[in-house]
Amino acid sequence: MKLLWKPLALGLAACLATLPSWAQPAHDKPLRIVVPFAPGGAQDVIARYLGAKLTDRLGTPVIIDNKAGAGGIVAADAVAKATDGATVLLATGGAVTIAPHLQSKLPYDPVHELVPVALVADTPMTLSVRAESPYKTIADVLRDAKTRPGQVTYASTGNGTVSHLTGALLAQAGGVNLLHVPYRGAAPALTDLLGGQVATIVTSVASIEPMVATGKARVLGTFSRAALPSMGTAPTVGEATGLAGMEVPVWVGVMAPARMPAAALDKLSAALVEVCNLPETKQRFAQLGAVNTCGNAAALGKVVTEDSQRWAKVIKQGGIKVD
Repeated sequence: MKLLWKPLALGLAACLATLPSWAQPAHDKPLRIVVPFAPGGAQDVIARYLGAKLTDRLGTPVIIDNKAGAGGIVAADAVAKATDGATVLLATGGAVTIAPHLQSKLPYDPVHELVPVALVADTPMTLSVRAESPYKTIADVLRDAKTRPGQVTYASTGNGTVSHLTGALLAQAGGVNLLHVPYRGAAPALTDLLGGQVATIVTSVASIEPMVATGKARVLGTFSRAALPSMGTAPTVGEATGLAGMEVPVWVGVMAPARMPAAALDKLSAALVEVCNLPETKQRFAQLGAVNTCGNAAALGKVVTEDSQRWAKVIKQGGIKVD
């Protein structure tokens, strides 16, 4: 038996060595994905979808840990300080590329304590109006804003959010003064848009799509690189205005503590990119108003750098502060 077992063992080891990295047997420690939002939102659903797919590929359970609060800072801090080698962050710009330019002191260093793992999705923003609005194009909005400085309003999902800053970016590029009206989330902002209390809104495809489907709202433009089929004939903001720099990726990616072993990072990155490239992933993300934008650690790192530079400029130029 000993003579038979040794060749079998060697053969098994050789077979395992030829498997893709994600198919190698994993340690028994569950992977924990920390989500900086409450359960039920698009990002939470994305995390749970990824978790289910990763469980099969990594051969270990995946736990979704919702840590909402402070615009994602609570979750990012928890991951930056994690030492178990199995905790990662479902990252968005709020705590990584926006907060550092709005807050003088963060409990973590997003540049040195968090590292990119993979880019998975984009949740595009729109400039939209209620169905009865006299504005038919973005040019109409900018023209009116030049005539009535500081009187044309845009609603956002809160001070210092990507919704707020995207509206500020448009105003700065268009050379106009739009009046920012912050809300605590998309729901109350949309209520006031439909009620006529605000003229326009900068919000995500996922938030505005139900209103468009029922004929209550219209999308004037999308802050995306290409027109979005789900938004009908709406052009991109860049196409509609001729302004440069109106492509704003509202990215979703996975980041990890800088101390996580390189082998574990590479393995997780490969698995995430494979999941992201699945046809069913594209379909599932589209249902959430998201676009799957598959990319490895380098791709996410490039997006994060560009995003940070964009918001640093907008915040400085607009003198934007948060309470």
